[in-house]
This record gives sequence, C-alpha cells and structure tokens, in this order.
Amino acid sequence: MINRRALLALGVLAWAGPAAALPARTLAFPRDHGSHPDLRTEWWYLTGQARTGPTPGRLWGFQITFFRSRVDATQGLQSAFAARQLLFAHAALTDLQGGRQLHDQRIARAGFGIAQAAEDDTNIHLRDWSLVRQATTAPGASRYQIRAQADGFALELDCTSTQPILLQGDAGLSRKGPDASQASYYYSQPQLAVTGAITLGGRRMTVTDAPGPDNRAWLDHECSQALMHPDAVGWDWIGMNLDDGGALTAFQLRRADGSALWAGGSWRQAGASHAQAFGPGAVRFTPLRRWHSASSGTLYPVEWRVDTPAGSFTVRALLDAQELDSRGSTGAIYWEGLSELRDAAGRALGRGYLEMTGYAQPLRLARQPGNIET
Repeated sequence: MINRRALLALGVLAWAGPAAALPARTLAFPRDHGSHPDLRTEWWYLTGQARTGPTPGRLWGFQITFFRSRVDATQGLQSAFAARQLLFAHAALTDLQGGRQLHDQRIARAGFGIAQAAEDDTNIHLRDWSLVRQATTAPGASRYQIRAQADGFALELDCTSTQPILLQGDAGLSRKGPDASQASYYYSQPQLAVTGAITLGGRRMTVTDAPGPDNRAWLDHECSQALMHPDAVGWDWIGMNLDDGGALTAFQLRRADGSALWAGGSWRQAGASHAQAFGPGAVRFTPLRRWHSASSGTLYPVEWRVDTPAGSFTVRALLDAQELDSRGSTGAIYWEGLSELRDAAGRALGRGYLEMTGYAQPLRLARQPGNIET
C-alpha cells in the first residue's frame, strides 16, 4: 500500500511484487495531467468550498476523487474482460447549514464504455461521473469540469486555475517514506476559482459570483509505483487555500502508536511561482480535540496544531461529522472534510480540506478485483 489516497484505492488489490523507486524526471504538461497506466496507482483529488444564494449565502464543502489502480496479475491475460485497470470514485457534499455530510461512491473496471481515464490529459469518466480538464490561457492553464449525479446531491462545477502549477516535493517527486521506493509524482493546483451549481434534494443552487476567498478549490494529482512502509497504518493531510492567495500543504504518515513515521508538505506565498518544500523532520501534527463517530465508533482528531517551517497553525473542522464510509468501493472508513486554518494568534487565514485515515482500522489489503462490477 502507498501514500494517502492511493491507500484507499489499493484496498482491492494484491501486488505481484516489490516496487522500484521512481526516477526523477521533469513533469510534462498536458501529458502528465493524464493517466499513467504503467504505474500501479493514481488519483485526481479535487476539494473545495462554494457559496450559494443571496448575501451572506450558504457555504458548502465539496469533494470528488477518481482513483485508478493497475492490477498486475491480469496484465498478461488475453481476455477482453480481464480487469487490467480499476477505476473508483468518491464524491461528498458538506452542508454546513444543515450540519451534515452526504457522500456516494462508484467502482468499475476500465473499458466497455463504462469507465475510462485518458492518457493525454485529465479526462475521466465513471458511468455518470466525470472530471475533465480544459486548457485555458490563465495561470495554471486549466479549467476542471466536475459532473456528478450522486445519491441525494449533484455537483455541476467548473474550477479554473488562477496560479501556476505547484510541484510538490523535489520538482514533482514527493517522498512518502524512509525508503526511496516510497515516492510519487505529485503536483497540486491550489486557488482554483469555482463556478457552477450544487443540487441538494432536487433543488439546484447557483454558486455566487461575489468576489472573495469563498469560492475556491484545490486539485491534487498523484501517481506511484511504490508501497507504503509496512509500519504505517494511516495518514493525516491538509491542503489549505489562504485568503491572501497562499497555499499550505502538510502531511504525516502514522505508526500504530500514533507517532509520525514520515512527514512533509510545502508552502507557497501569494504571488510566488515556486513552493518551499518541507523536510520529514520539519512538520509536526499535534491533536487538540477529538470527535467520536457514533456510526463507526471511531475517534478522530478534528482540531490540530500543525507546526511547519512556514509557521505554527491551528486546523479546525467546520463540521465534526465528516466521516466517509467507502467500504462499498475502496474498503476504507476515513474522515475528510472542510476545515479552517488559523495562525498562532487565532486569526483566520483560510480554508481547505483535512483528511485522516487509519483511525477506524489500519489500512490493509482486502478485497480482490474479482468483485468488481462491469
């Protein structure tokens, strides 16, 4: 198993053998926006916030993630029905006013017009859900179109880049563990401007066009060949859009006793073209408050102090109950939701998403690809 969201997707696979370290290379766009089917796992992860209705409006959090997993054991099979690539998707809508989160999931093998992930650019479809990138002349050169008709809600959103692409780690090669093989190709697109509409219970609500930091999203695209260190049981991660245009990433991979096995992240100031990368010893997560899930019985830290070379911050969930049960697709229960970022003096700096895995149970290989529907 490997880093972050890949761990969620890889719960359905059994690996054929150990992975080799990824070579350092220059990421090339638009090709690297697309799928990399020669690598074992990949995901496109888009989270954000949007405000609808008249002033002051109604604030929402949203998330959609597409995973691709290569099944090594089937690569040599001749049958057209062999599950060589599996596609998964999660979508969620946080209703802050209603104090609830809705979520849904999809899973299918690639092909047969049901699911596909193009290699030349971001163009992913899984039945009636899609994430498609369109080229623009804006900084970052991207507009991501989300279309997802989910159970009880729908996302019809466009997320347009306003800044250059943020290469994570060392020019896009991001370490996730003490071994060189534990790494991924990883870039982000923070500060995406959000337009479009959200539908809840049949009511379609248009995103307001008022200026300000509310209608902002964040995209991560990551692919890897490597397995996560066997001592890691889960991770904690934040991606925060600052109100002044900055961007903060921080993560840690945890052992069973809660100690950090590896950590990292980045900081990009507003107006800068390059990010400051954080070393594994420079990031520290300290839990401040926990929430107990009545559904799963899991205890999650929903407020953290995060110490980084860019400063010390407090991350606080805007709604405690943002747990997702994805046992119908990737096999994991995890927490992921809209949160706020504050500085050491308590001043609000921005908002983004916090993700926590491995609290309900250690992330382990589970289901096999034979269970995947076509």
